[in-house]
Amino acid sequence: MSFHFKSDRGSIAATFGAVCLGLAAATVAPPAFAEPMRVTVTSLYAPSKPQTLVWVKFGELLEDRLPGEFEVRIITDGALGGEKEEAEGILLGSINGSLSTIANLTTWVPEGALFDMPFMFRDQAHIDAVMNGPIGQEMKGLYKAQGFTVLDFITYGSRNVISKAPIDSPDDVAGKTMRVLPSELHVDLWDSLGANPTAVPITEAYGALETGVVDYMDMTKSGFDALKLFEVAPYLTETNHIWALGVIYFGNNFFDKLSPEQQAVFQEVAAEATDYFDELAAAEQDASLQKTLAAGAEVVATDIGAWQTAMEPFWDSYADKVGGIERIKAVVDTR
Repeated sequence: MSFHFKSDRGSIAATFGAVCLGLAAATVAPPAFAEPMRVTVTSLYAPSKPQTLVWVKFGELLEDRLPGEFEVRIITDGALGGEKEEAEGILLGSINGSLSTIANLTTWVPEGALFDMPFMFRDQAHIDAVMNGPIGQEMKGLYKAQGFTVLDFITYGSRNVISKAPIDSPDDVAGKTMRVLPSELHVDLWDSLGANPTAVPITEAYGALETGVVDYMDMTKSGFDALKLFEVAPYLTETNHIWALGVIYFGNNFFDKLSPEQQAVFQEVAAEATDYFDELAAAEQDASLQKTLAAGAEVVATDIGAWQTAMEPFWDSYADKVGGIERIKAVVDTR
């Protein structure tokens, strides 16, 4: 048996291993001739990317635990639209499950904006402690109320500072010009540190750094490599100041029809698939960084605690928008 991938460029048949899944009736084992239940999931990316491979792993694990009960159909390459359209499809029932950034789901659960706050998380272990704890459980309840069953939280990666000259502390950005995303939060963030934030299209970022129009910017490690920004801004400070967090989720209209036993297996499988995704995503970012280092880039060490101290006035100014300063501090202080 095989997975079948479908994209907007036509059907792509790809065999990743045996997975065939279907729905058992209540708690009674299905007869041998029962048809498996189709589970339609989506990915915005190609079959080889972590965003798709996580569903391959999900299907393999599900088949191992509930053989013959479900058939996973993975639709790739954003064939059914972007993140917003996928979420709408999940609510309508035309899609059963997908991945989404938390930022995308703030349309339905604005409380998720909390996780866009800069310099809150120290590292992946800190993220896991927060999202697997009371705050993460509370968020799952908020998503559930909007029609989404969130089984786990994933980490796509983080943004770091890249620059023409080394930046190793918040003091080093004062008076410098920074290319920022055209976002109020990003402009206010760097303005609060004394920088001169300037919105420059990403297509013009290389030239802006090369000519000195801007002194530094933030970027993911994969973007640092793909856009060859290391050629004009060879220093990367691992600030990890904004993490792109997401969810692996299903529609209530699908998940609530599963038996309690099946729901428990889906939860268990999602937890393992999440670990797999996080490993793939981190490896992808690290591989990109290694390529830039081989090309002459340098990593600059920094003290995240110093950045967090410098962020306190900014956190105070944004606190009302994300649930209050105590909520921000609850995340920062989680161990």
